[in-house]
Amino acid sequence: MTQKAERVGIYPGTFDPITLGHADIIRRGAKLVDRLIIGVTTNPSKNPLFTPDERIAMVEREAAVLGLDNVQVVGFNALLMKFAEKQGANIIIRGLRAVADFEYEYQMAGMNQQLNAGIETVFLMADVSLQPIASKLVKEIALFGGSISKFVSPAVRADVLARIDEVGRMGED
Repeated sequence: MTQKAERVGIYPGTFDPITLGHADIIRRGAKLVDRLIIGVTTNPSKNPLFTPDERIAMVEREAAVLGLDNVQVVGFNALLMKFAEKQGANIIIRGLRAVADFEYEYQMAGMNQQLNAGIETVFLMADVSLQPIASKLVKEIALFGGSISKFVSPAVRADVLARIDEVGRMGED
Protein backbone atom coordinates (compact mmCIF):
# COMPACT_ATOMS: atom_id res chain seq x y z
CA MET A 1 0.00 0.00 0.00
CA THR A 2 1.41 3.39 -1.00
CA GLN A 3 1.53 6.24 1.44
CA LYS A 4 -0.51 9.31 0.52
CA ALA A 5 1.63 12.38 -0.19
CA GLU A 6 1.40 15.15 2.36
CA ARG A 7 -0.63 18.14 1.16
CA VAL A 8 1.37 21.24 1.99
CA GLY A 9 -0.22 24.61 1.36
CA ILE A 10 1.27 28.08 1.28
CA TYR A 11 -0.85 31.11 2.10
CA PRO A 12 1.40 34.03 1.10
CA GLY A 13 0.94 37.69 1.88
CA THR A 14 2.42 40.78 3.45
CA PHE A 15 -0.09 40.74 6.34
CA ASP A 16 0.54 44.41 7.14
CA PRO A 17 -1.43 44.06 9.37
CA ILE A 18 -3.12 40.67 9.55
CA THR A 19 -6.91 41.18 9.40
CA LEU A 20 -9.96 39.13 10.35
CA GLY A 21 -10.24 38.32 6.64
CA HIS A 22 -6.75 36.80 6.66
CA ALA A 23 -7.60 34.82 9.80
CA ASP A 24 -10.72 33.45 8.08
CA ILE A 25 -8.68 32.25 5.08
CA ILE A 26 -6.08 30.71 7.42
CA ARG A 27 -8.76 28.85 9.38
CA ARG A 28 -10.48 27.57 6.25
CA GLY A 29 -7.27 26.90 4.32
CA ALA A 30 -5.88 24.80 7.18
CA LYS A 31 -8.79 22.38 6.66
CA LEU A 32 -7.71 21.73 3.07
CA VAL A 33 -4.13 20.69 3.72
CA ASP A 34 -2.09 18.56 6.08
CA ARG A 35 0.25 21.48 6.75
CA LEU A 36 -0.37 25.18 6.06
CA ILE A 37 2.59 27.54 5.86
CA ILE A 38 1.70 31.18 6.17
CA GLY A 39 4.37 32.88 4.11
CA VAL A 40 4.97 36.43 5.30
CA THR A 41 6.72 38.24 2.49
CA THR A 42 8.25 41.63 1.92
CA ASN A 43 6.73 44.06 -0.55
CA PRO A 44 8.27 47.53 -0.24
CA SER A 45 5.81 48.92 -2.82
CA LYS A 46 3.03 48.44 -0.26
CA ASN A 47 4.65 50.95 2.15
CA PRO A 48 4.60 48.61 5.18
CA LEU A 49 3.69 49.92 8.60
CA PHE A 50 5.46 47.01 10.32
CA THR A 51 8.84 45.37 9.77
CA PRO A 52 8.97 41.80 8.44
CA ASP A 53 9.89 40.48 11.91
CA GLU A 54 6.99 42.39 13.50
CA ARG A 55 4.56 41.02 10.93
CA ILE A 56 5.82 37.46 11.41
CA ALA A 57 5.36 37.78 15.19
CA MET A 58 1.89 39.27 14.72
CA VAL A 59 0.83 36.45 12.37
CA GLU A 60 2.28 33.82 14.72
CA ARG A 61 0.29 35.28 17.61
CA GLU A 62 -2.95 35.44 15.60
CA ALA A 63 -2.44 31.91 14.23
CA ALA A 64 -1.91 30.62 17.78
CA VAL A 65 -5.25 32.15 18.81
CA LEU A 66 -6.92 30.11 16.07
CA GLY A 67 -5.62 26.96 17.78
CA LEU A 68 -4.64 25.17 14.57
CA ASP A 69 -1.90 22.58 15.05
CA ASN A 70 -1.07 22.27 11.33
CA VAL A 71 -0.10 25.92 10.76
CA GLN A 72 3.35 27.47 10.80
CA VAL A 73 4.55 30.96 9.92
CA VAL A 74 7.64 31.49 7.77
CA GLY A 75 9.06 34.75 6.47
CA PHE A 76 10.38 34.91 2.93
CA ASN A 77 11.81 37.36 0.44
CA ALA A 78 11.88 35.41 -2.81
CA LEU A 79 9.81 34.41 -5.78
CA LEU A 80 6.69 32.67 -4.43
CA MET A 81 7.20 29.52 -6.49
CA LYS A 82 10.82 29.17 -5.33
CA PHE A 83 9.64 29.55 -1.73
CA ALA A 84 6.86 27.01 -2.31
CA GLU A 85 9.29 24.50 -3.83
CA LYS A 86 11.71 24.97 -0.92
CA GLN A 87 8.86 24.31 1.55
CA GLY A 88 7.69 21.21 -0.37
CA ALA A 89 4.32 22.81 -1.06
CA ASN A 90 1.91 21.53 -3.67
CA ILE A 91 -0.87 24.09 -3.14
CA ILE A 92 -0.96 27.88 -3.05
CA ILE A 93 -3.99 29.27 -1.20
CA ARG A 94 -5.26 32.71 -2.13
CA GLY A 95 -8.20 34.64 -0.74
CA LEU A 96 -10.55 36.55 -3.01
CA ARG A 97 -12.68 39.49 -1.98
CA ALA A 98 -13.94 40.90 -5.27
CA VAL A 99 -13.76 40.64 -9.05
CA ALA A 100 -10.71 42.91 -9.07
CA ASP A 101 -8.90 40.41 -6.82
CA PHE A 102 -9.84 37.58 -9.18
CA GLU A 103 -8.38 39.30 -12.25
CA TYR A 104 -5.04 39.88 -10.54
CA GLU A 105 -4.95 36.45 -8.86
CA TYR A 106 -5.95 34.67 -12.09
CA GLN A 107 -3.02 36.26 -13.89
CA MET A 108 -0.64 35.37 -11.03
CA ALA A 109 -1.91 31.77 -10.98
CA GLY A 110 -1.24 31.49 -14.70
CA MET A 111 2.29 32.82 -14.33
CA ASN A 112 2.95 30.54 -11.36
CA GLN A 113 1.68 27.55 -13.33
CA GLN A 114 4.20 28.39 -16.05
CA LEU A 115 6.94 28.38 -13.42
CA ASN A 116 5.83 25.12 -11.77
CA ALA A 117 2.82 23.21 -13.10
CA GLY A 118 3.02 20.82 -10.15
CA ILE A 119 1.81 23.43 -7.68
CA GLU A 120 -1.91 24.19 -7.85
CA THR A 121 -3.51 27.48 -6.85
CA VAL A 122 -6.73 27.27 -4.84
CA PHE A 123 -8.95 30.32 -4.40
CA LEU A 124 -11.09 30.78 -1.31
CA MET A 125 -13.83 33.39 -1.41
CA ALA A 126 -13.76 35.69 1.57
CA ASP A 127 -16.65 35.38 3.98
CA VAL A 128 -19.31 37.88 2.89
CA SER A 129 -19.01 39.85 6.14
CA LEU A 130 -15.24 40.16 5.65
CA GLN A 131 -15.07 40.94 1.92
CA PRO A 132 -14.46 44.69 2.20
CA ILE A 133 -11.49 44.31 4.55
CA ALA A 134 -8.08 45.16 3.13
CA SER A 135 -4.90 45.81 5.12
CA LYS A 136 -4.27 48.98 3.15
CA LEU A 137 -7.69 50.37 4.10
CA VAL A 138 -7.28 49.30 7.74
CA LYS A 139 -4.05 51.31 7.91
CA GLU A 140 -5.65 54.30 6.20
CA ILE A 141 -8.67 54.30 8.54
CA ALA A 142 -6.39 54.07 11.57
CA LEU A 143 -4.09 56.82 10.27
CA PHE A 144 -7.08 59.16 10.05
CA GLY A 145 -8.33 58.26 13.52
CA GLY A 146 -11.18 55.93 12.55
CA SER A 147 -12.11 52.73 14.36
CA ILE A 148 -10.61 49.49 13.01
CA SER A 149 -12.22 47.23 15.63
CA LYS A 150 -14.48 45.52 13.07
CA PHE A 151 -11.53 44.57 10.86
CA VAL A 152 -8.77 43.24 13.13
CA SER A 153 -8.43 41.40 16.43
CA PRO A 154 -8.06 43.46 19.63
CA ALA A 155 -4.34 42.59 19.80
CA VAL A 156 -3.70 43.71 16.21
CA ARG A 157 -5.75 46.85 16.84
CA ALA A 158 -3.45 47.66 19.77
CA ASP A 159 -0.36 47.04 17.60
CA VAL A 160 -1.66 49.28 14.81
CA LEU A 161 -2.68 52.09 17.16
CA ALA A 162 0.66 51.95 18.97
CA ARG A 163 2.54 52.20 15.66
CA ILE A 164 0.33 55.04 14.48
CA ASP A 165 0.98 56.88 17.71
CA GLU A 166 4.69 56.60 16.82
CA VAL A 167 4.32 57.87 13.23
CA GLY A 168 1.53 60.34 13.90
CA ARG A 169 -2.07 60.50 12.79
CA MET A 170 -3.17 62.24 9.61
CA GLY A 171 -5.86 64.88 9.28
CA GLU A 172 -5.35 66.41 12.70
CA ASP A 173 -5.29 70.18 12.24
